[in-house]
Amino acid sequence: MKTASALIVTLLSALPLASAHGFFSAMTIDGKQFKAPQVGGDKGGPSGIRHVDTQDPIKGANNKAINCGVNAQPAEMVLDAKPGSKVTVDWRAANGGKWPHNVGPMLTYMANCGDKTCDKFDPSNAEWFKIQQIGKKDDSKWVQEDLMNGGVASVTLPENIAPGNYMFRHEIIALHLANSKGGAEFYAGCAQLKIGGSGTGVPSKDELVKLPGTYSDNDPGIFVPDVFNPGSKYTFPGPPISKLAATSSPSTSPSKSSGGTCKLKNQAKAKVNVGATDSKYRPRHISRIMRDLKFDKH
Repeated sequence: MKTASALIVTLLSALPLASAHGFFSAMTIDGKQFKAPQVGGDKGGPSGIRHVDTQDPIKGANNKAINCGVNAQPAEMVLDAKPGSKVTVDWRAANGGKWPHNVGPMLTYMANCGDKTCDKFDPSNAEWFKIQQIGKKDDSKWVQEDLMNGGVASVTLPENIAPGNYMFRHEIIALHLANSKGGAEFYAGCAQLKIGGSGTGVPSKDELVKLPGTYSDNDPGIFVPDVFNPGSKYTFPGPPISKLAATSSPSTSPSKSSGGTCKLKNQAKAKVNVGATDSKYRPRHISRIMRDLKFDKH
């Protein structure tokens, strides 16, 4: 008899893969919406979100595109924010369809651009600190699934963050193929912020990381052989959430060791949109199949 994990691998390999992926298409800051340039080709009108060349996933944890996306280019605008600003990120397929994946975490990082406004900043030199990570909301469902249902990812900026110029980076790690090493799909997008206010908080040096550099294809949160096993624990990759964000991000799960482990609920209530797929086997159908499987306890 096949084990549950072997059965899952066989089942997934038999399904046609979705042709649609997606990108960081828009964000709101305290209720005001800003759209990203369309992927590839003409950038369109001015934006505060960096332009990327493709909606396709980034493969490999050491890929330089993991920073802000494939061939990410500076945006023309810098967007105003303040400590404690409520931010949402809308992930869409390039054709405007919903986000197509439902398995894996969402993570948010920031980096100080120094004295330069962030439209003049090279993020390949950035030192990033994590302000949020959200994963599972119960034994088998991930918060990312909310994107498929028309929601947006929600993030609160640290309430005591010092004023200055900051890159804001939102990331989805799609894990539907992560039971094979190198199968994880990374999606990253960056926005350029200027934060006002009178905060005094800064991340500690040991919370700062490079991207690429902080992830490995062998990390337990990136290579996940038991990704479809209900009740399995998930270890977030990368650094712990910065203490700077700990008091202003009640929706994040607690961090342990390198990146934190979640099982069951991550207190987060992020919402997200999922992209269209040409396959009749949509990701939510896979989730139903997984729930219906009877796992061999031996």
